[in-house]
Amino acid sequence: MLRYILLLTAASILSAAPEDFMDQCIDGKHHKTEPGPEDGIHGQCKPWVQKACCTANTSQAAHEDVSFLYNFNWNHCGIMSPQCKNHFIQDTCFYECSPNLGPWIEKVDQSWRKERILDVPLCKEDCESWYNDCSNDYTCMDNWHVGWNWTNGMNKCPTGKSCQKWSDVFPSAKDFCEKVWSNSYKYTSYTRDSGRCMQLWFENGDVTPNVNVAQYYAKLKGSAHNPRQGLLIVVASLLMLWAV
Repeated sequence: MLRYILLLTAASILSAAPEDFMDQCIDGKHHKTEPGPEDGIHGQCKPWVQKACCTANTSQAAHEDVSFLYNFNWNHCGIMSPQCKNHFIQDTCFYECSPNLGPWIEKVDQSWRKERILDVPLCKEDCESWYNDCSNDYTCMDNWHVGWNWTNGMNKCPTGKSCQKWSDVFPSAKDFCEKVWSNSYKYTSYTRDSGRCMQLWFENGDVTPNVNVAQYYAKLKGSAHNPRQGLLIVVASLLMLWAV
């Protein structure tokens, strides 16, 4: 009986796999508990129609001038340009809909979510095109997660923060992509064809280009890049030898 228990223990230790980080939805305000098809998914969220963590209603709300998902006003420093807003819609769809963010999900204790993403490696083209298309827009904050005046239930520039041109607030694409959502994204030199970075948007398809990227980082997270994993493998191996 003891040998049987030891073998089961060893098997459970060794069972941690990249798949444990795949097909996950963030524990957030509007996310589904599990990814699945969404036939009625809207606009820029359509790439996730086959497997989405968002509902059709969430995808619709992501496209509004004022995001009813979080009462966030994109036009806090004048009307945001269409080309700039398009990227923020894609960003919202990516965050709400993607089931391939598991390797970067972290626990948090916030009123509107219990999990967040941290340091998701963005493809160079995605970050730079986003930054360039917003270059003529204005904002008053470099971190859009915190610091706003919410007195009237919608974000406004706080006292002492004036509207400035994008490049004055964010001096580079790297600065923008990493700061705007509290390091949710990480700027990389990887291009879309590298297989090492996540794309905010892509053409509709049964298999998104982000699946293989997420699998790659899931393997790293579950193996040598996790210091505990190597120790667990050694312990499991010793248990198996002892049980034989």
